[in-house]
Amino acid sequence: MDQQVRIGELTLSNPVLAASGTFGYGLEYEGFFELSRLGGICTKGLSLLPRAGNPPPRIRETAAGMLNAIGLANIGVEAFCKDKLPRLRELGATVVPNLFATSIEDFVALTERLDREEGIAAIEVNISCPNVTKGGLEFGVDPTAAAAVTRAVRKATRHQVWVKLSPEAGRVADVARACEEAGAHALSAINTIRGLSIDVETWRPHLANRTGGLSGPAIKPIAVRMVWEVCKAVRIPVIGVGGIVSANDAIEFLLAGASAVQVGSASFRDPLATIKVADGIRAYCERKGLAASELTGKALLD
Repeated sequence: MDQQVRIGELTLSNPVLAASGTFGYGLEYEGFFELSRLGGICTKGLSLLPRAGNPPPRIRETAAGMLNAIGLANIGVEAFCKDKLPRLRELGATVVPNLFATSIEDFVALTERLDREEGIAAIEVNISCPNVTKGGLEFGVDPTAAAAVTRAVRKATRHQVWVKLSPEAGRVADVARACEEAGAHALSAINTIRGLSIDVETWRPHLANRTGGLSGPAIKPIAVRMVWEVCKAVRIPVIGVGGIVSANDAIEFLLAGASAVQVGSASFRDPLATIKVADGIRAYCERKGLAASELTGKALLD
């Protein structure tokens, strides 16, 4: 059955993308499978200048996932454009750079730099990172601030603009509507949820940053619920993210209203996780006699 899905005017070969922060710049997985087989790759978050991120320890396994306080360590947008993007183009990957900044001006500068490059399918704007001290949740929890970032990035690019939403927003639907009204083509929901883990012997936090973003299966029911709420609030496509390990997990998001999904932490455990999810959705669609796009919003929830 047909696996193509549409995000605005962009057609993806299938509904499965690799989530930002869990798939490097894409090339790290080149030896495991053909990157062109994925619907898309959301890159590690890019900033104007290289970032070292937070001090270690910055990852902690949990009972049903992991906490991370990487702090958006990355090589910077210039190195990405020169050293990573050309190879991704050669491999036929559908590339969605994820952008992080601490000001609207820097978001615009990042966008303008990427807009000069070919081989970019869309831009994902990260206004929801919970493990940096400045520039993350300040934008993601305030509809007015989220709209201001979205509007500025939208004006600076010819590419689609996807905005990654924060579960920390009191009313995520309000932020979603504000981004839609400001010109977003799609929304990614959700980012990680802040968590804390304490060593009971030393009484100190396991992470140097104290708190970190919780990802993995533990957050999936929350993410599915939020995707459902966002889909009811907006008319633009929503990309479901959070705790997907299997095809059935991904299908839940599609049934709740998502047009596509992103697989995140599962790739740390299994480098083939994204492809296994995509293949599983294809098998499910063949069994049901449906195209992948026909799954969107079919859950009997109303």
